[in-house]
Amino acid sequence: MQHCTDPSTRSRPGRVGLMGGTFDPIHYGHLAAAEAVRQGFDLDTVVFIPAALPPHKQASQVTDASHRYIMTILATLSNEFFKVSPIELERRGSSYTIDTVRELRAVYGDETQLFFITGIDAILEICSWRDSGTLLTLCEFIAVTRPGYVTAGLNKLREALGESLFSRIHVFSVPALAISSSELRERVRKGKSIKYLVPEQVEGYILKNRLYLATDKKAEC
Repeated sequence: MQHCTDPSTRSRPGRVGLMGGTFDPIHYGHLAAAEAVRQGFDLDTVVFIPAALPPHKQASQVTDASHRYIMTILATLSNEFFKVSPIELERRGSSYTIDTVRELRAVYGDETQLFFITGIDAILEICSWRDSGTLLTLCEFIAVTRPGYVTAGLNKLREALGESLFSRIHVFSVPALAISSSELRERVRKGKSIKYLVPEQVEGYILKNRLYLATDKKAEC
């Protein structure tokens, strides 16, 4: 699938959200969070980026990337502001965010504002990411959390990063469904319904391809 890139057609500098993840499987929590962020930050589009191989996981721990990519496409088809990029699937080796953002920064150009969307728990560990300091200069981060979530760890993160880099992180509360991909895999493994927890097309794809029946892969949401 072609990357969604045409900043020359915009009358103002673009604002693009990048939502990376394993998406094993993608669910309504991901979609609700992406839509809330899109509206809250006035984004032109949100690009979903399924990871080929997260660096903290073994290949055997995640479902084949082609399945996760197709499920992400099926889940986002009905929203004209959602796109899916195979950028990490086309690159060999582990999927490091810094490599993805560098490539997309070159594609979109310096005038486009990039916002990487991820969960608050991942943000609290960002100092362990590859070239995290450089990464925070290339794009801003939106840390999605549930209403009422205690974010005490952010004070330590501010001290570790310094005020300049920390200011590039925005905490955004989203009243999304309390659901995780690992719970969905467990439900499928036990023969329980996942209806209304994932888009109908994704549910059908999982059942047709008999995903998550053999083992309960422990990929994060």
